[in-house]
Amino acid sequence: MDKVISSAAEAVADIPDGATLTVGGFGLCGIPSVLIAALLDAGTTDLEVVSNNAGVDGWGLGRLLAARRLRRVVASYVGENKEFARQYLSGELEVELTPQGTLAERMRAGGSGIAGFYTRTGVGTQVADGGLPWRYDDAGNVIKTSPQKPVMRFETRAGEQEFVLEEAIVSDFGLVRAWKGDRHGNLVFNQSARNFNPLAAMAGQVTIAEVEELVEPGELDPDQVHLPGVYVHRVVPLTPEQAADKRIEKRTVR
Repeated sequence: MDKVISSAAEAVADIPDGATLTVGGFGLCGIPSVLIAALLDAGTTDLEVVSNNAGVDGWGLGRLLAARRLRRVVASYVGENKEFARQYLSGELEVELTPQGTLAERMRAGGSGIAGFYTRTGVGTQVADGGLPWRYDDAGNVIKTSPQKPVMRFETRAGEQEFVLEEAIVSDFGLVRAWKGDRHGNLVFNQSARNFNPLAAMAGQVTIAEVEELVEPGELDPDQVHLPGVYVHRVVPLTPEQAADKRIEKRTVR
């Protein structure tokens, strides 16, 4: 099946207002910046985004944030985005902070058909006990908090220990960026740009991949494929200019 879509605008055209998105990337590394820009141009709003972070001011998911297109963010780190902090603390944005490994496993579980899993991470903290502020009002009062999660005891090599139940994440759409991809949606990621991309793709009920280099079926060594095409529904080949447009999150000069 040829999954190639001619443009990013066409690929995201059916993403409705209010949709939930899992988005690949870590910082600005491996983010689907072209698909994000197409969503911005489409005017899509009221989105819930699941991603490791929310980009930075002026790039990546930070562009959707600045345009007030996001209603809720599930992330593990948001410290590089001042506008994110402002919206969260002023009651304009709901935020669910999740431990990074837990966030990764929640997406992987969703893509694997696993409803939930037990983990030691967060036991004895507000992650398990509840009470983490999810939303403030415009006066700085907490008006919505995280719920208490089920905790069970299991026998381990270290003896009996407590584990907290975390639910899987399944999104309406997954947005990812790959180094190479073929027309069937098989993807290869470039080193650390792999990061959360396979997991975000797995969790999406419809996954759209922008690829820096489109190749024909059979050109990718099957043993080198990082994500099989069964998880990918649309492939958007980038122009050389789009593929080269990669921002540096923090520039240090002497």
